[in-house]
Amino acid sequence: MACMSVLTRDEAQNRAQLLDVHRYTIELDLTTGDETFDSRTLIRFSARTDADTFVEIKPAELRSVTLDGQPLDADTLDGNRLPLKSLTVGEHELRVDARMRYSRTGEGMHRFTDPTDGETYVYTQLFMDDVQRVFAAFDQPDLKAVFDLTVTAPENWTVLANGITEHLGGGRWQAAATPLISTYLVAVAAGPWHSVRTEHRGLPFGIHCRRSLAPHLDADADELLDITRACFDRYHEKFEEPYPFDSYDQAFVPEFNAGAMENPGLVTFRDEFVYRSAVTDTERQTRAMVVAHEMAHMWFGDLVTLRWWDDIWLNESFAEYMGYQTLTEATRFTDTWTDFGVTRKPWGYDADQRPSTHPVAPENVADTASALLNFDGISYAKGASALRQLVAWLGEKDFLAGINIHFQRHRFANATLGDFIDSLAAATERDVHAWADAWLRTTGVDTLAPEPRSGDNGYWHLGIRHQGDPGIWSGPDPDRTFHGLSHLGTLHSAGSKRPHRITIGVYDRDLHDAGRLTLRNRFEADIPATENIGISTAGPRPALVVLNDGDLTYAKIRFDPESLDTLRTHLSGLPEPLTRAVVWNALRDAVRDGDLPAADFLDIARTHLPHETDLALVQGVLAFATTHIADRYLTPGQRPAALATLTALCRDLIRRTEDGDNPGLRLIAVRHRIDTAAHPDTIAAWLADGIVPGGPELDPELRWRVLARLAVLGATDEAAIADELRRDPSATGQEGAARCRAALPDEDAKARAWQAMFGSDDRADLSNYLFTATAQGFWQPEQADLVGPYVARYYEDAVAVAARRGPAIAEAAGRWAFPAHAVDAEHLELGRTFLREADPIPALRRKLVDQLDDLARALRVQQA
Repeated sequence: MACMSVLTRDEAQNRAQLLDVHRYTIELDLTTGDETFDSRTLIRFSARTDADTFVEIKPAELRSVTLDGQPLDADTLDGNRLPLKSLTVGEHELRVDARMRYSRTGEGMHRFTDPTDGETYVYTQLFMDDVQRVFAAFDQPDLKAVFDLTVTAPENWTVLANGITEHLGGGRWQAAATPLISTYLVAVAAGPWHSVRTEHRGLPFGIHCRRSLAPHLDADADELLDITRACFDRYHEKFEEPYPFDSYDQAFVPEFNAGAMENPGLVTFRDEFVYRSAVTDTERQTRAMVVAHEMAHMWFGDLVTLRWWDDIWLNESFAEYMGYQTLTEATRFTDTWTDFGVTRKPWGYDADQRPSTHPVAPENVADTASALLNFDGISYAKGASALRQLVAWLGEKDFLAGINIHFQRHRFANATLGDFIDSLAAATERDVHAWADAWLRTTGVDTLAPEPRSGDNGYWHLGIRHQGDPGIWSGPDPDRTFHGLSHLGTLHSAGSKRPHRITIGVYDRDLHDAGRLTLRNRFEADIPATENIGISTAGPRPALVVLNDGDLTYAKIRFDPESLDTLRTHLSGLPEPLTRAVVWNALRDAVRDGDLPAADFLDIARTHLPHETDLALVQGVLAFATTHIADRYLTPGQRPAALATLTALCRDLIRRTEDGDNPGLRLIAVRHRIDTAAHPDTIAAWLADGIVPGGPELDPELRWRVLARLAVLGATDEAAIADELRRDPSATGQEGAARCRAALPDEDAKARAWQAMFGSDDRADLSNYLFTATAQGFWQPEQADLVGPYVARYYEDAVAVAARRGPAIAEAAGRWAFPAHAVDAEHLELGRTFLREADPIPALRRKLVDQLDDLARALRVQQA
């Protein structure tokens, strides 16, 4: 069969001008075996002119096709495109009967058998172009239609879908017809689900998981449903348009590639959100934010849908912003923006400084393969940050008024960036078109730096230096080579600056508490795009100036020397966690830019984290210190001292929490104490005893974590891993065992792990989750000599597996299987040379470009 074709923007525009798609009637039979299922589709559509077009499908076998009752030649299927020749003006009916393959990669119709009890579950993930793996479709977001769905499943299964489902008997289920939705939003989840059902405001609500997780879902059901109801009610206060679908189900499904997917009426989540081990309150907050994020999509994305994928930010940035803001307003999680600042925002900053950066709203995304690459920290975190800045500049009242105009104008239809800006402009006197040009059409991160000095007559002066991103396109620096990623979209000058509305915090040392800082003043300032500014204010020069206090804009922040000295001794004395998040982010950025030695960051963390009260900050700082500083930004010779510092820091946190008052903080400290262990004795004793002295008991997550670290250190073996797997034979246990086996410092173990990831036996291919777990275990800084020969093998093998298995495995191979620990010039040159000569699929090329840029940055930080 010919290779699959991606849909181009031009093709989609032409087909949208030709066709009106009215209704899909789909019959799926899930009882035909473990490898394939049957799919029969009737598409009713009309043509506006006489023309040729095509319909998409990716079958295992195309049995028959008829157009208006006349058979078409199934052999004309070319890759994923079936030509429809000589259409005439008027109404048409297309019938397609096919056998389709189940997926093991989280794409299309994914099939999973639970190792705990042998029960099988299937669910769809049809995003971008994976609907073609399930049924025939005119697959583009602006050809919305009504979907009628019937599913035949094993008799003991329950079938969930976008609309309310009814069991007709004999394993047949009928879903209520949808309103007009896009093809990628159709959803099915079938299996012997454990369900908790209720009603709210006259609508059926449900949460669902596989049976082996039932006790854990039941334990959190009240929390999940309370959050769902609270967000639902708050959105109805914000939005004039009521919830547009007939029910609201949330299914926690296995081996899911994303955090969640906003299928209308049936949101699917990765089932790690059904916690079977202890978690922190910040992790519960993250789960709640995902609930709020996906619910926002019911309006942003499902009711009003992008016309083409260049406006994906209209989905993701809004859901991201609304999720954090609504959670803060409607639930007990009132510090969500601190978590956003320390975890999500760095994702955006990092992505925006790589060669693959793109505008939040790129002007021309050429095709679906290119569009898939834009689901990154820019479309989510930077876009949400831009919207937060817009609300600060515009005012929430006018912002929401514009949103509601947008819903009214485009309900059950499609919209563009221009449509959205026009809706906002109708609600305000401000120039939102200029705002959009500055914030949504440019790339790069501005830097704001304070220049305070003492003045005369009881005043001090604050200058603010506004520096645009120096750019990555014009300079000769080979570290920033773009590597042919022009398909990501039209790129504007990375050096252009944006206007900012910020809050400036001014702090003094507390005269009564030597470790504290007190807020003297906090004031707003507008920073123009074109010039630096100066402000004079009464009083002596302060000990600390924090630009962007409150984190309302998107910019890197620097400190003057005196402020930095204050932070070295008083950071933990800042009174508000959001301010501390801004500071920690600024220090993180300074390390990445080579302006602050990595060892200095560790020293500041060692001094202040033992006094930190916000769990998101502790977790975020420790994660950066471990995975970036200790693993990459310090040389191998410096790594033991870094691990010793982090171990001592975690030991202090464990001592601080001995009274049991802060179990979340203690859990974070225990996890990182395990991860940074340079010697096995202490953590091996914890595993043998089943408990950390003073708590907590080692639940499955902690047991696998200890065993993985012991494997890295050569202090366990296959027999111990097998014993642990017998204790925990769950899907998570299978992943833990794969991770541990790949981490063993043994040549045979490494060879087996490599073969499992990159071998070419289709029948033995790892699932997406087992591939990731194996990759996570394989590369270890402590084993650099052992795995050294695999660095050169990685590139060709990754390209081959990505080409054979597709974008989801390409993403995993590029993210988790990349030898990021090998920070040296030889590896960097090897990777660059390979990319110049090879042609990986776009998903892998994007990851390799980013990884090599991160590698070059790490090398520069080490050399600095």
